Amino acid sequence: MSLINNSIQNAVSLLNQEQIIGIPTETVYGLAGNIYSSKAIRSIFALKQRPFFNPLIVHIKSANDLSEIAREIPEKALILAAVFWPGPLTLVLKKQIAIPDLVTGGKDTVAVRVPNHPVALALLNQLAYPLAAPSANPFGCISPTTAAHVADYFGEVLPMVLNGGACQRGIESTIVGFENGEPVVYRLGSIAVEDIEAIVGPVKMITHDDIAPAAPGMFSKHYAPLTATFLTADVEKKLTTFPDQKIGVLVFQKGIDDPKIVQQEILSSTGNLAEAASQLYAALHRLDKCHLDCIIAERFPDVGLGKTINDRLKRATQK
Repeated sequence: MSLINNSIQNAVSLLNQEQIIGIPTETVYGLAGNIYSSKAIRSIFALKQRPFFNPLIVHIKSANDLSEIAREIPEKALILAAVFWPGPLTLVLKKQIAIPDLVTGGKDTVAVRVPNHPVALALLNQLAYPLAAPSANPFGCISPTTAAHVADYFGEVLPMVLNGGACQRGIESTIVGFENGEPVVYRLGSIAVEDIEAIVGPVKMITHDDIAPAAPGMFSKHYAPLTATFLTADVEKKLTTFPDQKIGVLVFQKGIDDPKIVQQEILSSTGNLAEAASQLYAALHRLDKCHLDCIIAERFPDVGLGKTINDRLKRATQK
């Protein structure tokens, strides 16, 4: 059996043996294991080199299973789930006692979502348990949006990557928790904050915490290429500060003509932020393989998914 394959039955068999595998979702590929298997969950943390205090997201097959994972669910959480599930929304809720502390980073809350990917849902529907599935990359590195990205990171250390094609959304889920029943955004993601607010009204934002994160994806340095990367509103001006260097450029919709540019990635020639978001990580993976001296990334319009893209680029770049 090749590392990357399409067999859901093989995936089920490996997961039932308490192994971990790569799985597709609509956001990014995940490193998946049975949430009730201490062996599997510890393997996820070890393979990712992820701190144990950083909680994992629990993936369930349907909103009907939410009460098995969470309790004291606020009304606005149920409203958001009804609108956005299956989809790239993660809710942070009070956990049921059966949910292992290892999964939740020792917290009394659990992050949970229903993925919107046919392969992930087909897999979950054949399992008797939910899956923990953080992004299938070493901690802090660029998230994977293809099965090949996962294989490049882990090789034969991982028994299988379930192939589901390129991820449609290409950026992680938006994470929303609750304080006194009111929504708090912990991580910007594939659902724009404006779309959340259109459903439940204004939300509070707490998106960075390096000490005791309430949710995944809150570290200030994250999603980063190995190549030194810089974020700027003026790419052409920034290019002049790197004479005689091999430079890669990542821009929104308009290319730049400069002989210093070795590799250029244009995320959406039509100026579509959803398309740009879906292409972001794949473009960063390509740039990171070009043996560049540095990458210069263009700051995006700070609206809608542009906020999410800017958030990821800020965390990936040099201060």
